[in-house]
Amino acid sequence: MSLSTPAAASTALVPIVRAQLLGPQWPTLDPFLFCAHHDDAYPAGNAAFGPAVPIEDRQIGSDFSGKDGWSMYHGDTVPGFPGHPHRGFETVTLVRKGLIDHSDSLGAAARFGGGDVQWVTAGKGIVHSEMFPLLNATEPNPLELFQIWLNLPAKNKMVAPHFTMLWNERIPRLVHHDAAGRATTVTVVAGALPGAPDPLSPPPESWASQPEGDVAIWTLHLEPGAEWTLPAAKGETTQRMLYFFVGDSLRVGPQDVDRHAALQVRATEDWTLTNTGTTAVECLVLQGRPIGEPVAQYGPFVMNTQSEIMQAMNDYRRTQFGGWPWPDQDPVHGTEARRFARYPGQAEEERPAEATAGA
Repeated sequence: MSLSTPAAASTALVPIVRAQLLGPQWPTLDPFLFCAHHDDAYPAGNAAFGPAVPIEDRQIGSDFSGKDGWSMYHGDTVPGFPGHPHRGFETVTLVRKGLIDHSDSLGAAARFGGGDVQWVTAGKGIVHSEMFPLLNATEPNPLELFQIWLNLPAKNKMVAPHFTMLWNERIPRLVHHDAAGRATTVTVVAGALPGAPDPLSPPPESWASQPEGDVAIWTLHLEPGAEWTLPAAKGETTQRMLYFFVGDSLRVGPQDVDRHAALQVRATEDWTLTNTGTTAVECLVLQGRPIGEPVAQYGPFVMNTQSEIMQAMNDYRRTQFGGWPWPDQDPVHGTEARRFARYPGQAEEERPAEATAGA
């Protein structure tokens, strides 16, 4: 890819510290551990909520092929991720299209999508499944989501696990019109944004709930030609990644970006973002002050030392993190395209089938 900077600005402070082309997994900075963009063009579904096409030629159980525009992942009938454990961090799942069925070892369950965000604090240990049921038997079942892993500081790695839903219609948004009337819409999943309503509360033990964490998760939609100022972060040591993943071209301050890329942007300054292309631009922003602690990771466990990783593995073998209360490893929550959440020990929360942004 290429980054161009006008000669007049070449000796001035430039916003982009580093740029990297986007791949299956996107590079992250402390306090984030992982970011994946799943964009699957699933076909019509069959009676078992799987693809109504042959799948025998795929590596069932570990299909990340992207063949025909979609993958089965770890699913063998329904695409997705059957029951698996986590300890020591958080998962944030932002669904742009389609529906996900969540089940976990707490007994919690949910079906969510269309802009909804699920936030799980794994803490001392949780087992969950994330399945992608193909409910439509006559038309394609597109699914698009971000899966983001946010680290926990050492003092919170062994907190009780926690599950919450941020419903699309409750997530605050800022709609900004520039001098020419062109709109930029910012969806505020986490982190205060000047001019936007207050964000919803992350889980209580999250690094995003600590004021010093300066965590933000925003998505941006810029109309062709639109300009919007990405405000400086509050902390001097805060790190920020700007992922440009939809659109023709983007200008960050004086620098032009002509390919989809992960951009490490200086967070201590305001920078004007300009959509210089002819189609809409979309970006994801992940920012936070680094936790700054050692990271030891083995698959789904993220701790501070290798001995803690061994302890996590032994604890899981011994306790299964509380056990699995579901009859299958890949539960699917019925045939209706409904949105709901059932929290441990609470009544089921039902949401309208079709989410309306900002309602």
